[in-house]
Formats: sequence, C-alpha cells, structure tokens
Amino acid sequence: MIEFVQQGTVCHIKGRITQADVITLWPQRQQLLGESTQILSLSGLEYSDSAGMAFLLALVREHGSQLELSSASPQLKKLIDLYDLHAFFTEEAH
Repeated sequence: MIEFVQQGTVCHIKGRITQADVITLWPQRQQLLGESTQILSLSGLEYSDSAGMAFLLALVREHGSQLELSSASPQLKKLIDLYDLHAFFTEEAH
C-alpha cells in the first residue's frame, strides 16, 4: 500500500511501492501530485522495487515544474547507487 500526502509544496510518499502498485497507479499518475509540488519526500517510503523507482522518476519527468526527490530511505539509497540515479535526488538523499 502506498500513500501520497500533500503538505504545501512537499508531497510525502509513505508505504511500499512495487510493480503491482505501479500498474494500479500508472493511469492516475498525473493526479497524484498537486501543481505546486516541488519536493517528493521519500522518508516514509519503506520499500521500492525497480519498477517503483522507475515510476518515481516518471513522476519527476512528467511533472509540470521542477520536482526534486529527497530523503531516500537506506533501502532506496541502495537502488539509487545500483542504478546511478544520484542526479535525480537532492543532496539530502546521498
């Protein structure tokens, strides 16, 4: 189960995201984030597989304005290192 909690310009992602979640979320990805969202906080994201990571990067690419991913969990940091995705994350995530 994954949850998107909007607080001002920050959207907190909580829970777990797997390929099964991505299949469900993909059609509604344009509605998950408010237009004013500038930061996706991943501190509450307990787990993501590679499909979940690809989904997060798609959110960044398709968002209307500049969007940063921040506060990656230790598990997510392993994926960031594995796929060399540091460019998509703020310094806080390194």
